[in-house]
Amino acid sequence: MLKSLARFGAAAVMVALQGTALAQAYPVKPVRLVNAFAPGGASDVVARNFAAKLTDYLGQQVSVEPRVGAGGNIAAETVARAPADGYTLLMGTFFLATNSSLYSKLAWNPERDFAPVSMVTASPLILCVHPSLPVRTTMELVALAKRKPGALDFPSAGNGTSMHLGTELFNMMAGIRTVHVPYKGSGPGVLDLVAGRLQFMLNPMPEPVAFIRSGKLRGVATSTPKPIAALPELPPVADAVPGYEVVTWQGIVAPAGTPKDVIDRLNAALVKSLKDPEFAARLRALGLELYGTTPAEFASFIRSENAKWAKVIRATGARID
Repeated sequence: MLKSLARFGAAAVMVALQGTALAQAYPVKPVRLVNAFAPGGASDVVARNFAAKLTDYLGQQVSVEPRVGAGGNIAAETVARAPADGYTLLMGTFFLATNSSLYSKLAWNPERDFAPVSMVTASPLILCVHPSLPVRTTMELVALAKRKPGALDFPSAGNGTSMHLGTELFNMMAGIRTVHVPYKGSGPGVLDLVAGRLQFMLNPMPEPVAFIRSGKLRGVATSTPKPIAALPELPPVADAVPGYEVVTWQGIVAPAGTPKDVIDRLNAALVKSLKDPEFAARLRALGLELYGTTPAEFASFIRSENAKWAKVIRATGARID
């Protein structure tokens, strides 16, 4: 028995030493960054920017691999089942905080199956209306919706997206009732709003900016507690609906069990990227706020977002299955 335990202990030490050596050498081959959304979208743009920067800092090629579909579930499951060695990462977004409430059955768990590395960026939703709507402030929009319950339609990029749930939270907190019109992606819905077939929307940056500046849409407010640099004239929604705050966010996670040294190496590279003035300016030009958190801070943020959106999903019945 004692000899068996000794052999087991020696083997465990060897495994631990091998794990440490692997982490110290990391990376020794290319890394793939799995993205849940189609090329050209906001998540893809962020993923490709960080992949290029990580390639510079890690000394190995980091490539973006789209795994599109099922509201992020395909990408999340791909990474959750990957070896925990730091060579398969996920560009996590809003779906990490919502899908466990939106879907009755998931093959992955946001807290159990991933090791957070860092939250990297976030962007506000912009409250916009069609110029024909007699509304210039959030309070005026709320008043109109209360006078005409169910008469105002808003688009989203689909059930459970930030456009959908962010607006449902706005409805709940403002005490109004508006009608959700889901689309397959944000683009068609935005165009229908521009055409006057819908009345208002809450849409992530940077998509609304060009339409606001051209006068095709009227910007009303931002979903963040303070005005943003890209549209400094817009006040917070919270000025009229106290406590309202919504951001879409991006962060990188690895499979659970990835060695701490590997997580720390990735975190240091991401934080260093965000301190590069040229790189930071490029992201801010897209309307993004920059973060660069510790792994523990990102884990805490994901937990708080899960709790927040679970309440909204229960209240609105916004299940997908």
